[in-house]
Amino acid sequence: IKGTLDLLLVPEAVPAVAPVLPGIKVIPGLPVLSFWHWIIAIFIVAAVHEFSHGIIARLYNTKVKSSGIALFGPILGAFVEPDEKQLTKMSNKVQLAVFSAGPFSNIVLGVIFIVIMNGISAPIYEKVFQGDGIIVNDIMEKYPAANSGIKTPFTITKLNGKQTLDMKEFVESTKDLKPGDTLSLETDKGKYDIKSVENPNNKTRAFIGISNFDVKTKVRSNILSRYGSFWPSVFAWFHMLIFWMVVVNIGVGLFNLLPLGPVDGGRMFLTFSLAIFKNKKKGKKLWALVTYLILLLILINLLPFLWKMLVFLAKPLMMLLGA
Repeated sequence: IKGTLDLLLVPEAVPAVAPVLPGIKVIPGLPVLSFWHWIIAIFIVAAVHEFSHGIIARLYNTKVKSSGIALFGPILGAFVEPDEKQLTKMSNKVQLAVFSAGPFSNIVLGVIFIVIMNGISAPIYEKVFQGDGIIVNDIMEKYPAANSGIKTPFTITKLNGKQTLDMKEFVESTKDLKPGDTLSLETDKGKYDIKSVENPNNKTRAFIGISNFDVKTKVRSNILSRYGSFWPSVFAWFHMLIFWMVVVNIGVGLFNLLPLGPVDGGRMFLTFSLAIFKNKKKGKKLWALVTYLILLLILINLLPFLWKMLVFLAKPLMMLLGA
């Protein structure tokens, strides 16, 4: 609800829900998800999620009718099918345990990968790679950057004469800027002097209307001379896999806890509703009402992605009509 309100009221807010799709930048601030990272992450997430349901079901002596690995085109998945008739006869505690097992396991696995990333891969990554500029992917309309004529994406290397090759240097260079200050940006597309305005979220801070940043990196010279470029690129690939294991596990785990229809959170909420209302019709009516509300919120959050997809699909038609 908060994410939806921010999306409607705050200019630079990002959707609270995003599709997990490879090859396109769906979430500002996150890197593009590669095809193989997507396949591996989705398979591990699905396997852990589904088999956790099965393990907890068997723990409470609920029959598992079938389980296995599934193939949906290029996507590997997993499935576990507990005996629904037997499960509905179990106590509310058992049903909630079985339903919550999948998302709970995904969140725990995500936390494990956070520890691996912060304790192992991220420190090594900093030793192997260094910043080489701040990539700006989005410019907000009606703000100074848009009026300057600069086109995205562009890479900032200096700000007001100060080197800004990583986010630490970029934050250090911008933290004391006030509305009305002129920002001199040295970029890969030339030099731009842009007068700032008030930040819509903090009127004491300077703002020029740029967002969705990435850090351009390169292999450190001492690593490059010793190991070449191949092994650093291999390490970067595995580091990115660990990163996406964090994002996808926690994201999928949280999404599955939404009180939405047939997903785990929806089934948990239905069990909860039926326990409160002895009248099953009232319990199901509350469950349906909440499901429709969540569906509406998800649809609002997906509108930016649906619009981008519509524009992408319409381009060939517009070019054809123009021709």
